[in-house]
Amino acid sequence: MSSSPVPRRELKDKAVDLLLSDQFVLYLSIFYVLLLAPFLPMLVTPANLVNVLSNMWPLLIVAIGQTFVLAIGGIDLSQGAAIALTSVLGALLITGAADPATFANTPIWGWLLTDAGGPLAGVDHGVVLAIAAMLVAAVVIGLINGMAVAMFAMPAFIVTLVAMMIFSAFALWLTQSGNVANLPDEFIRLGRGDIVSVYFGAKEEAKIARRAIYSLVTYPMVIALCVALAAHVLLNRTVFGSQVLAIGMNRKAAEISGVRVRRIIIAVFVISAVCAMIGGLLFAARLEAGRPTLGGGTFLLDVIGAAVIGGTSLFGGKAKVIWTFFGVMFYVIMASSLSAMNLSAFQIDMVKGGIILCAALLDVLRTRLKRERVR
Repeated sequence: MSSSPVPRRELKDKAVDLLLSDQFVLYLSIFYVLLLAPFLPMLVTPANLVNVLSNMWPLLIVAIGQTFVLAIGGIDLSQGAAIALTSVLGALLITGAADPATFANTPIWGWLLTDAGGPLAGVDHGVVLAIAAMLVAAVVIGLINGMAVAMFAMPAFIVTLVAMMIFSAFALWLTQSGNVANLPDEFIRLGRGDIVSVYFGAKEEAKIARRAIYSLVTYPMVIALCVALAAHVLLNRTVFGSQVLAIGMNRKAAEISGVRVRRIIIAVFVISAVCAMIGGLLFAARLEAGRPTLGGGTFLLDVIGAAVIGGTSLFGGKAKVIWTFFGVMFYVIMASSLSAMNLSAFQIDMVKGGIILCAALLDVLRTRLKRERVR
């Protein structure tokens, strides 16, 4: 009789350990797949796994940038606009041909863009130069956001909301809502290129259909993992990362302790915009076109939701790149399963919103549990 409280206490401690573990969302993802696999066997087919991975990498890069901003207690609503503008800018520079019927009324027709394409079409290292131009544009967007928040003490929500409106509208105006296609293979390969592929089937087949070959290691995967590794080291293994988290926990205390708060805030918004640009590059390469509507719709909901589900706090001071990685993985798996259930777009958005709300409540619970343990 007297021994029953001990196992209960141990069981409770193990449950709390699991809830506070960095791998909690990973375990949740595995449980989610195992729970639904008997009812939705397509979830574990090679084709769906390849599709999940292809959707995961661009979202992961953008969510990593958002993680840095959330870590200081801010938010970046302009990431979608940065994706749209930089993807359009890069595509305009390297497109091999442009349709006058679509672009003749754009403000750049005749001097930057002609029926023969953009100024870097066919130029040696043209794709590299176009990516450099996209990077410069992203840095400018990040500097504008960061300086407004850091120098003028403006709320990040308002600053990035206005930036989202302005830069999205600018991308639409620049192309008159037209998609910029005819991109070089060198650029497209960044979003669709395979490094290692696998085939499941009879070895003696002379000709294998392309749809039967599944991508295992791709350029987007390598790019995303390199960004994730660099971001992990920067945020969770350097003094800069410690200062970012310190600002999120208590900005005034960080200032008193000697942290150059303004510089850190500006740097964080630049990182967010650059990550958005890289994600936009992968999206544009995958779609084989720069689109002024990229990053629109509910995309920002997906980005913030994935970061929050992973464990990054909306209140700042608590963030890890590995959390974001697991959060993006769970979010993409969840989206795939909801689509397989033949739910409408409205129903899917409602479910996503409910899950994000649960993640926010879970963040509050985890924070309380950590405080109780410290006591």
